[in-house]
Formats: sequence, structure tokens, C-alpha cells
Amino acid sequence: MRVNELSEDEIIAKLVKVLPQARNIVVPSGDDCAVLDFPHKTAISVDLLNENVHFRTDWSTGYDVGYRAATQNLADSVAMGAIPRTLAVGIAFPADTEMEWLLDFARGMRDACEPLEVGVDGGDLVRGEYISISVTVLGDVETPILRSGARPGDLLIHAGVIGRGMAGMALLEAGYNRENVEPDLSALIDDFLRPKPPLEIALNAAKTGCLTAMMDVSDGLIKDTHRIARRSRVWIDIDEKALRNYLGPLGKAAGRLAADRRLWLCEGGEDHGFIATMKANAPVPDGFTVIGQVKAPDMNGRVSVGGAEYAAAGGWDHFHN
Repeated sequence: MRVNELSEDEIIAKLVKVLPQARNIVVPSGDDCAVLDFPHKTAISVDLLNENVHFRTDWSTGYDVGYRAATQNLADSVAMGAIPRTLAVGIAFPADTEMEWLLDFARGMRDACEPLEVGVDGGDLVRGEYISISVTVLGDVETPILRSGARPGDLLIHAGVIGRGMAGMALLEAGYNRENVEPDLSALIDDFLRPKPPLEIALNAAKTGCLTAMMDVSDGLIKDTHRIARRSRVWIDIDEKALRNYLGPLGKAAGRLAADRRLWLCEGGEDHGFIATMKANAPVPDGFTVIGQVKAPDMNGRVSVGGAEYAAAGGWDHFHN
């Protein structure tokens, strides 16, 4: 069944049956607005995903795209120390899109949201020339954790994976998929198609009160660490030896593709793990690893690896990549 065989209301009714509701919902989907009850401040972030820019339908299932769309927005909320409560989703798609693709998309969103009991409440459907998705996350936050709080002497810590997203994309571009490679390389591809940020680990760390800055790593380790350095006006040095602990199957994939595994570690995006700075005299939160240190003030913000300047800015930029 294709969506042009159904009315907009019939499509929405099918999707709403799959998608979860927020725990603090007052007025659910079906009215002009969904209404939620927030006890604290509200954190809001928006992400867009466009077909052939952020995903390809020959690589990704509807489930993959729904999972990715949800998790990258949940990570933005968590990076502020905000508990994500709901997503509002707008989707444009061609009239001949299969209804099963949309239902698979909804199932991916549901499975990404349910561990944190996040709802998908409200949004819009329109016809478009290609698939385009806009997701807005609303989170509940008492004390936001900003990028501007890092101070000299703080430790740089990380939770999640590094470089696996870029490695997985490189494997796909080379013609590999999840079915035609060994399990360890298949896992790299899966991590690109369905990022798995450690959301609960980051939220638990935020509750400890020891974090001074935090953000999710979506555009590459160097680029995103530099964003903290610039906002905090500090020099951050990344420990190159600590990065080696993240290699895992990256070395095997790099050998298969004649690629640079160091580039994947330093510049690879789409992993959606978390970097943070923390007070040096506090215990490192569970699930995090120390990967560097805030060395000194720097008015322009500076990032080095093993004490040496990293030659490239690194990472993803929509208007320069």
C-alpha cells in the first residue's frame, strides 16, 4: 500500500498506533497542539534529516531512519543535562512512498524513545519530492550544562564510541553492507545507520554535579571539542594514547579500505557519544573515560592531540563538506 491510496488522517491514525506518548502528556496528538506538563525549564532543539544528505534509502531501512532521527535529537537534549520528554516530528515524502516504510520509520522512533519513556507527540505530514524529516525534542532541565563551563585543570571525559560512524559510512560507500561483511565490520555499519548514544549514562553523569561542560559528538571529536574550548576560552589537550582504546575494529576496516583510522577517530561524526569536562577532584562518572585535560586559558579556544596542534579543523560541516 502506498500513501497516495490513503488520506492524511488515515496515515496519521496508523502512525499514532505505533508511536509512544510522553508520560507527562495532557493533550495527546489529534488536536491543534499536543500539551505537556513540565515541572522545570524546557530545553528545545531541532534537527533536520534529508534524503541523500543524511541517509540513503538504498542503505537504510525506514526503521534505521526513524531510529537515527530520534536518537540524535535525544542526544542533544541529554547533552544539556535535560531529560528528553517528547519529540514533535514533521515528515515530507513522495506520494508513492510505501506505507510500510512509514510504519517501519515509526517503529524505529518508538524503539529509540521507549528506554527513556519519551513520547512522540504532534507533528505534521506533507507531500514532497524526497523524504525530509524535522524533529523537535523537548526536554525537562533543572540546571543546564553548557559548553562554556570548562576551566583549566578540568578533565576531558567521553562516553560512547568514536570513529565508528565514519568507518561504517566508508564501508557502505565501498559497497559493503551489514550482510556481506564479518560481524565486527557489520557492527560498524549498523552504528552508522543506527547511532547508539549512551543516553542514560550521560544523564546519570549530569546528576552527579561534577560536570562543568558537556555536548554530544555529532560532527567529529576535534570539531566538537573545539566548540567547548572556544565557548569556554580554554586550551584542551586530547590524550592520543587514550584514543587508541577506541580502535577496536577500526584498524581492520581501515586496512580493508586503505583508509586512515586516525582521521576516523579525530574527525568522524555521527557517533553521538558525549564529551564533557569535569572537576579533577571528583570521581569519573560510570561509563565515562578520561581522554584529555583542560590545560590553560586560551581566548580563542585551542585543541591539541598529544600536545601537538591538529592540522585540520576536522569534522563535518554542511556547507563545506
